Amino acid sequence: MKKPKAMETLNFSLPEELKRWVEAQVTSGGYGNTSEYIRELIRLDRKRKAEERLEKLLIEGLDSGEPIEVTPEYWERKRRKLVARVQEMRKQKKTGA
Repeated sequence: MKKPKAMETLNFSLPEELKRWVEAQVTSGGYGNTSEYIRELIRLDRKRKAEERLEKLLIEGLDSGEPIEVTPEYWERKRRKLVARVQEMRKQKKTGA
């Protein structure tokens, strides 16, 4: 069973109009309280930023050079190289090199 995470308190001020809007979102969105709603907003923001970062990295990759054909054979060669690399690292670790 997961141990509940310790919660910290964070206080902030909102103009009355935003406060009413948040309270309406809590009521209409099925949240138990304002804290649940704010936590959800933070989770969604974190997810959005992670997706933006991934998109940026993908675009950088696409712009990084000449495209190559990625086939099952390509992935098999990559896998073999990675396995050989890991085996070499393990061997070096055992010999203390």
